[in-house]
Amino acid sequence: MEDGTVSIFGLIFGVAATTSNSKTVLIAGASGAVAAAVSMMAGAYLDIETTRDKAKAARLAAPSAAEAAASLPPRLAKAGLSERQADALTVAVKNNPEAVGGLWLALDGAADTQSNPMEQALWMLFADFLAAAVPIVPFVIFAVAQARIVSAAVTILLLIGLGIGRARVAERDPARTIFETVSIGVAAALAGVGISVLIDRLFA
Repeated sequence: MEDGTVSIFGLIFGVAATTSNSKTVLIAGASGAVAAAVSMMAGAYLDIETTRDKAKAARLAAPSAAEAAASLPPRLAKAGLSERQADALTVAVKNNPEAVGGLWLALDGAADTQSNPMEQALWMLFADFLAAAVPIVPFVIFAVAQARIVSAAVTILLLIGLGIGRARVAERDPARTIFETVSIGVAAALAGVGISVLIDRLFA
């Protein structure tokens, strides 16, 4: 959602900086939002498919339980466990071939995923398009001059909400996360305005 909002926020403000024609802004925003949402949907689908294929290949290439158990201590240490923790975990699972194999696959980053690629892709499409619509809708309702202000306000409110969500998920400081999220959105808008004004002046 953050990606969809930020990219279209920058696009909309870039176009709106050089025209007072609402139709032009809407065409640019809507086409950008649809293209970005479909692209994100395809990316999510391919990413999950690749992860599942990687997990399948890793299972086929998995070593025997004895070989996997022997390789666990250094791999666990590399994953961040202390030597003592790595040894204790290896001892705990070494007599269970299924547990050894599962831990080996998890450390390889190839644990099986039950995610449905199409379901995840459709959620990505919905979330990205919904977020991208936020900066666009004001240009449907208001003239460009007023829409710029309303669009900026509602988009910043959405980014604040997304920042709070990120902070809760990652258990981070909300103030810092909100600041980062809003700053990225503002930077995208400034970048869009900057390039649009530059091109407009070059071809004036």
